[in-house]
Amino acid sequence: MLSAGKEVSNLLRLATCEYERKRRFWIRIIVTTTMMVDSSVSYGFKMRRLRVLGCVIAASYCCLLLLVTAQVTDPSEVKALRAVKSRLIDPNNYLRNWHKGDPCTSNWTKVVCSNKTGNDGYLHVTELQLLDVNLSGNLAPELGQLYHLWIIDFMWNGLTGTIPKEIGKLSSLTLLLLNGNKLSGSLPDELGYLSKLNRLQVDQNQMSGPIPKSFTNLVSVKHLHMNNNSFSGQIPSELSKLPILLHFQLDNNNFSESDIPATYGNFYSLAKLSLRNCRLQGFVPDLSKIANLSYLDLSRNHLIGPIPSQELSDSMTTIDLSYNNLNGSIPSTFLDLPHLQKLDLRNNSLSDSSGDLDPGANVSLRLENNPICKNASQQNIGQFCTSSAEKNEIPEKSKDPTETSCPIQSCPFDNFYEYVPTSSVRCYCAAPIRIGYRLKSPSFSYFRPYYNEFKVYLTRSLKLDVSQLSIDSFFWESGPRLRMYLKLFPMFNSSHSNTFNTSEVQRIRRIFISWEFPRTDFFGPYELLNFTLLGPYSDVIITNAEGSGISKGILAAIVLGAIACVFTISAIVLLLISRHKYQQAPSRRRQSSTISIKIDGVKAFSFKEMATATGNFDSSTQVGRGGYGKVYKGILGDDTIVAIKRAEEGSLQGQKEFLTEIELLSRVHHRNLVSLIGYCDEEEEQMLVYEFMPNGTLRDWLSAKAERTLNFSMRLSIALGSAKGILYLHTEAEPPIFHRDIKATNILLDSHLTAKVADFGLSRLAPLLDAEGTVPEYVSTVVKGTPGYLDPEYFLTRKLTDKSDVYSLGVVFLELLTGMHPISHGKNIVREVMTANHSGTMFSVIDSRMGSYPSECLERFAALALSCCDEKTERRPSMLAVVRELEDILKMMPESDTVVSESTSTFSGLSTTQSSSFMASSSLVSSSMSGSDLVSGVIPTITPR
Repeated sequence: MLSAGKEVSNLLRLATCEYERKRRFWIRIIVTTTMMVDSSVSYGFKMRRLRVLGCVIAASYCCLLLLVTAQVTDPSEVKALRAVKSRLIDPNNYLRNWHKGDPCTSNWTKVVCSNKTGNDGYLHVTELQLLDVNLSGNLAPELGQLYHLWIIDFMWNGLTGTIPKEIGKLSSLTLLLLNGNKLSGSLPDELGYLSKLNRLQVDQNQMSGPIPKSFTNLVSVKHLHMNNNSFSGQIPSELSKLPILLHFQLDNNNFSESDIPATYGNFYSLAKLSLRNCRLQGFVPDLSKIANLSYLDLSRNHLIGPIPSQELSDSMTTIDLSYNNLNGSIPSTFLDLPHLQKLDLRNNSLSDSSGDLDPGANVSLRLENNPICKNASQQNIGQFCTSSAEKNEIPEKSKDPTETSCPIQSCPFDNFYEYVPTSSVRCYCAAPIRIGYRLKSPSFSYFRPYYNEFKVYLTRSLKLDVSQLSIDSFFWESGPRLRMYLKLFPMFNSSHSNTFNTSEVQRIRRIFISWEFPRTDFFGPYELLNFTLLGPYSDVIITNAEGSGISKGILAAIVLGAIACVFTISAIVLLLISRHKYQQAPSRRRQSSTISIKIDGVKAFSFKEMATATGNFDSSTQVGRGGYGKVYKGILGDDTIVAIKRAEEGSLQGQKEFLTEIELLSRVHHRNLVSLIGYCDEEEEQMLVYEFMPNGTLRDWLSAKAERTLNFSMRLSIALGSAKGILYLHTEAEPPIFHRDIKATNILLDSHLTAKVADFGLSRLAPLLDAEGTVPEYVSTVVKGTPGYLDPEYFLTRKLTDKSDVYSLGVVFLELLTGMHPISHGKNIVREVMTANHSGTMFSVIDSRMGSYPSECLERFAALALSCCDEKTERRPSMLAVVRELEDILKMMPESDTVVSESTSTFSGLSTTQSSSFMASSSLVSSSMSGSDLVSGVIPTITPR
């Protein structure tokens, strides 16, 4: 009874907290209901109406109580979260529901709450999971009021400002993850009060100042990652008292006045110590007492004196002391370490070895630029003092094999499904979870021997079968870091499901973001770069994996009460309606959410006009279909033939594209861009009306089933026209535009086979001037586009640039050359053509249907296409360079082969100097660019908005 009474008391108190706000809301409801009754009714009816309204009021307050009691997050935490949001800049509107309802019961984005109400009767916020969501702005001091937080994760955003000292009040905090931002200032002393903190990551920021000595109090910390900042001063010797510290990474900082404290030899549990490139001075301390030390990197400092001769831990795999001023002998104990893989002593003053230089076959020993290399009497010295010693450090870069013999039409690649390359079931098509993952300072220098072992370790940790993991690619970065992109596929089973269910997605994500993998010093530590949910997973809501914080009894009561409330109000409203005659209901046209835009030169069509033009949208007039909706051929009242793109009913994505396309297309006018004639926005319909392209899409012409084909000259002309259209968007449109969805189906051909770029639904405006008056090189945005055409750099970093369009257009060029799809039977067109080019079999992948062609012209076009598809953004040519190169290639074509159409008109006055190999230099040189077919005759540049 006491417990029940306490629960009721809590609920009433919650109702009181929200009473005033809800009272105003329901007064508006009541006033609106009252206005529904005609004022001219009789007195008797008015009395009945008042009685009915009394019932409405009673039912309304009933609903009020239910709504209020459902909001059970601590009000002070709700206020704090809103303060946090107010300090953040959220360009992609990820946090749009942070002002609606209750954080815990309404599933605020990236907010996780406790499973049960606390002793105070409230639910509490326990996690902020804001990894890689393109946030900027500052961290609010109000974070310190979320007293029940145990995870703060803002990794890989663009946050600036300082770390609030108020975070030091969060006594339950175990993970503080702020790496990969632009935070500045010093580390607050108050962070040392976080006695339960397990992991502190502030690496890859712009922080400075000393490391607080208060960090000695972080008695639960296992990971201190503070590399890649500008920390300075003395490294606190007291940190050696941390009892369970495993990984200590301080590389790439500025401790120019500090030495390595001798007390660091007393670390009890340390496994990895990385102080690389910290400008440290003094001697190398004796670290032989650290029983589990496996990784030591003190390279690129100013250390002096001899190397301590004491024997290090048998667990040691990596020792890097290169680029220092060490002298004396190489300790013989180094080469006796049983698990050693890498010993790097380059660029020191070592003159001798206290034992034979006879490392095991798996050991990479580097001694270049030491006096010992001049000691001819030293056995085996030659093989360790030349560049051939790098043989085990060749940068690895690899991709998993893909299924090559499965029918492309059986797997919807455009919705981010693909064939599972490691499945035991042939041609099993499924949607993967995509994960960016990086090993920091792994205990090996060559990954291939441990490739399968790593897959087993990862899948066991995730409780998945090893066949469900594909390492899509991996490559080494400086540090060293091993970066990889993982794909996790659902298991083939009797239900033939080809997606993970929501709970499984949440379970897997939970393991990654909570660092719940079993400890391994060999592969770890790791960092999560992104956890990407695309296609069928794009609507998954991240919540507490164990469910909502409301108890089942309370939730059931709320639901039943709300249902009763809805029925009560519905009955009252129906009673009012039945006793009163209303005017005729407004038409669908007036009910629809009309955008009411007026744009010069763009006509607003009625729904009736659209229906008449298409024979009431008869299937015989349908000429295409996309993610937005269907495309019809229509004939207007003045006999103009148009293409009508009709949005699918209820397409929220389509509504955004609709607005974007009208806004952008109304501003751009170029012969190689499809023209917008008008739009329709009534009868709950959204339609765009374009000029009609009688020759369809470029993809139609490249299809193996096409009745007609394009010769090489035609393909060059289409390539040039497409490039000119995109160049206009990048440089002449005001403001400039990034298309973001260039593909063969979005390049249309008119009656003269002139190429026109279409579909601006995913386009983005070029970046604005920043606070310093400069133009950012990219726009940070959610990844959108079509698989096979997506710029890999944009896909991984979410940084959209003009070079992202260059990559997509390069894929179209490869389609023109080969006739292949971007992804076909598990093959990627870029990879296939690059492989053929490197193996000297380029002509074997060329489309045989395009007839004869000058080999030099084809080679230059192929080189241009491959340079556009370079993985590195900076190595791709600009769109202007692409246009110039295509014009030069067309000039080389025999005159009889040249197609005369508007799209083949060229820039005049260009230099006729031709490079022998486009691949040798991605910079195309031209003496001038006058008389272009763009709007102006000046050399265009991307200008700020």
